[in-house]
Amino acid sequence: MAELGKLFGAAPVETFLGWPAANSAVSAHIAVIGADMATPYKSIGPYCAGAPQAIRAGSADYSSNSSHMNFDLDGPVLPEGVRAVDLGDVATHADDPAGNRDAIRAAVRGVRAAGAVPIVLGGDDSVPIPMIEALSADGPLTILQIDAHIDWREELEGERWGLSSTMRRASEMAHVERIVQVGARGIGSARASDFADARAWGSAFVLGREVARDGVARAISLVPEGARVAIAFDCDALDPSVMPAVIAPTAGGLSYMQSLDLIEGVAERAEIVAFDLVEFLSSADTGGAAAVTAAQFVSAVAGIIARQAVSRG
Repeated sequence: MAELGKLFGAAPVETFLGWPAANSAVSAHIAVIGADMATPYKSIGPYCAGAPQAIRAGSADYSSNSSHMNFDLDGPVLPEGVRAVDLGDVATHADDPAGNRDAIRAAVRGVRAAGAVPIVLGGDDSVPIPMIEALSADGPLTILQIDAHIDWREELEGERWGLSSTMRRASEMAHVERIVQVGARGIGSARASDFADARAWGSAFVLGREVARDGVARAISLVPEGARVAIAFDCDALDPSVMPAVIAPTAGGLSYMQSLDLIEGVAERAEIVAFDLVEFLSSADTGGAAAVTAAQFVSAVAGIIARQAVSRG
């Protein structure tokens, strides 16, 4: 497979899609940030460490051809005049979760202060918490979570900032006014009381069964016209037939195209100010195929965000 890739110019890359490495997002429209972890649970540790590097490696097949036609976007990933950079990985350490959160917040704030949109590659699903915190200047904010799980636990193993509490922590942030959660299905970590708490707060749900039956139109309609939106995308939102490299594969997930249609539909009515892709488990990826899928998906999302940059001038 790697030899065939050479026919199309594939070569190892150190940055996502071979975009320029940079120390800041100044003069860029999009900036990639890697984060191996934020607040890992002690019982399992940073099980998604290495994910950003794996996804970058997965983008190698596309890097030399990123200016070619992308049929997911009806054009190249980056329209003329749009600049994207890769800021590398935030330094994180399993024994310093508070420091990890500080570093992720600082990186995201720096990107937004430069006027660019961060694309954060994780890392477990605690990574979105500091990303969302860093967007306080973008409030009032709508969160679009695309995930097999609702992440409304108050705590797990005594930890309030871990991956099972992401949306509950977001709901406590003053700048978050709305949460739309798409794709929940099967048996997850949530108790019935967690779901009740989420609904009482006002979180809007479009469950996986509804998406399978009716598509993503209602989910798109739940995002107000003109809203500023942060998208928290968990790889297990995708059906395991598409994305097997996750810690909790759950049948009945969204298809690749349903996920893109959802994000594109939201982009047509609102402004995407940040995007993360988390819960990519590289140790479960056979031959790197899932990393290529993740890279293809992130490329398409980057293209959607780039088109927003063009429309805003």
